[in-house]
Amino acid sequence: MRLNIPSLAATVRSTANLGGSLLLAGFLVCGFSSQLMAAEDTLLADNSENATEAVTADTTPLSDDGRIIAFINEQIRQGWADYEYRPSKEADEGKWVRRVYLDLLGRIPSTTEVKDFLSDRSKEKKEALVDKLLFSEKYEEEFARNWTTVWTNLLIGRNGGNDDDRPVNRSGLQQYLRRSLLQNKPYDELAYELVEARGNNTPGEKDYNGAVNFLLDNLQDEQVPATNKVSQIFLGQRVGCTQCHNHPFNSWKQDAFWSFNAFFKQTVALRTFEGNDVVMASLQDQDFAGESGNPEEAEIYYELRNGLLKVAYPRFVDGTRINNSGYVEDVRRREALAQLIRQSSFLPEAYVNRTWGYFFGYGFTKPVDDMGPHNPPSHPELLEFLGTEFANYGYDMRRLMKWITLSEAYSLSSRITTGNSKDDPLKGSTPMFTHFYLRQMQAEQLYESLMIASKADQTSSTYAEAEQTKNRWLQQFVLNFGTDENDEATTFDGTIPQALMLMNSDLIKQATSVDPGSFLHTVGSSEDRFQTMVNELYLAALARRPTGKESDYASKLLAARSGNMAEALQDTWWALLNSNEFILIH
Repeated sequence: MRLNIPSLAATVRSTANLGGSLLLAGFLVCGFSSQLMAAEDTLLADNSENATEAVTADTTPLSDDGRIIAFINEQIRQGWADYEYRPSKEADEGKWVRRVYLDLLGRIPSTTEVKDFLSDRSKEKKEALVDKLLFSEKYEEEFARNWTTVWTNLLIGRNGGNDDDRPVNRSGLQQYLRRSLLQNKPYDELAYELVEARGNNTPGEKDYNGAVNFLLDNLQDEQVPATNKVSQIFLGQRVGCTQCHNHPFNSWKQDAFWSFNAFFKQTVALRTFEGNDVVMASLQDQDFAGESGNPEEAEIYYELRNGLLKVAYPRFVDGTRINNSGYVEDVRRREALAQLIRQSSFLPEAYVNRTWGYFFGYGFTKPVDDMGPHNPPSHPELLEFLGTEFANYGYDMRRLMKWITLSEAYSLSSRITTGNSKDDPLKGSTPMFTHFYLRQMQAEQLYESLMIASKADQTSSTYAEAEQTKNRWLQQFVLNFGTDENDEATTFDGTIPQALMLMNSDLIKQATSVDPGSFLHTVGSSEDRFQTMVNELYLAALARRPTGKESDYASKLLAARSGNMAEALQDTWWALLNSNEFILIH
């Protein structure tokens, strides 16, 4: 999380034959270190006694959304009282609007979007903006793009479909997800389709069904990855270690794992090759004879740690059994599983927990996909309530996002106070959401934000072309472990070599271009004073105006550049884009 970029930035650019005066550029954002960021260790303590309350009571009759949001606030506040915590102040409007754009659309807001929000004097402007980002035609494509990225990475990882030895068509899955999100498909239906899917994985081919790419990526090793992924994602339960032995902490036993695994035994992947490369694949169901050759029972065997063999038949996590037959005409096991998941009480709570974790950095359990009696949630009544309301409102994913982003906890400053300094999940404490937890942008968010910063998002490239360009850029951060479960990690973690790479990358060069049509060219071509131009840069990058000290640095930089405003603006913009404040969601 540590990106001590300002001073490093100055060093790098000053050694790039750009002149010693550029050393000042690295300090243009130093005010941020004194205002907000101690992402190096902890945030600066705010000892103000005014930090006890963030939102005052309102006696206006509540809408359905208002009722739910009020309950969220009530439950979170009860947690503060139980732990004797005091919440941080409400975040500045600029910080909040930047935060909500990054979380909902996966990018920073444009200067116009920031100004429109800050100039709005209505009391309901936060709700109006959230509604616009979630439900308006203007933003529906961007919303779908962002959440397609989130779900694609969750289902098949950043590397799925980008190499030749996995039977996955990334664009096929993205097309399915994007269309589902554009129509606001209910989550229970989405989950059902992903688990039950059959067909061809490639757009344009006969029997195309992009949803099949999820399981096509997880059928190796006796369908163990499928067993794990489906349970984690849709039920919020980690079952991997019970493959070989009973879980030491939760109620999952070895027989439960293999009984769940038995649902996938009719599932097969059919592949079409060109040389050694998989060019197309399809997911189908076929009769399963069972490991003893008796399709009417179609059992599987698993080995205990003492070497004894045990038998398993398809059984859901709540104990529900289905027909043991392996004949597809008698029962489609995976379809039955999809229906059981759809009807399960685990489904809505697992999604609520995961989504809360997306917006806050931490869910009600740590991790979000390891729920159960062994890992009690921080706010059990709230989790149950939101799961019930989510289901009652038709599994509307956007509606849940509205409730979360308009909650009091989401509106809080990221500045730690003396009244909540112990609320630090990084040190093992239970998240109580007394302040907004700092998060580094995901690599995709950084990419999209730099596209906004450089106005490259306004090019005429198609959705598919834009995604291909982004995927090529992202591959430099993806580390594939090559395990049976396609494990991978992102190295987008702020190391010094990575910081150097970002500072000197083609993407940064494009974002700091002064070519006609670029953001900097537009700002620099105005008739405004230099300081007004600097204000515009700060609004664009950080959704705030510069402090007095930062304005002074900018003036000194202009003098060091002998009055050349274009060069001074370019240096300022470069330093801002490489700052801690830019790369963090705060």
